[in-house]
Amino acid sequence: MAQQYFNKEDLKKFGNITDWQEKMGKKFFDWYGEVFKEGALTQREKSLIALAVAHAIQCPYCIDAYSDSCIKKGADEEQMMEAVHVASAIKAGTTLVYGVQMMNHVEDKMM
Repeated sequence: MAQQYFNKEDLKKFGNITDWQEKMGKKFFDWYGEVFKEGALTQREKSLIALAVAHAIQCPYCIDAYSDSCIKKGADEEQMMEAVHVASAIKAGTTLVYGVQMMNHVEDKMM
C-alpha cells in the first residue's frame, strides 16, 4: 500500500514538538491548555469552535482531534455539523467579500 502524506499516527506525536525546541514547545502547551479551560465559554463550546476552525483551515489532524473532543465534551452530531456549516459560511463569505476588492480594481481601471 502506498504511503500517504497524512498519517493518523502522527497526531499522537504532537507532544514531541518540545523535543527540538523545549522552551517554546512548553510555552505553547501551557498557553494551549489555558485556552481550552472552562471560562466564559464551556469546554464543549470551545471544542465546537475548534472543530469549525479545523475545517476552515483544512487540518485533518485537528478534524480528528476535535471530532473526538466534541464527542467527549457532550456535543452531538447535529451540533458538530452545524459548527462546520458556520465555518463554511464564513469561509464562503470571506471569498465573496474579496469580490469587492476585485470590483473596486475593475472600476478603477474602467473609469
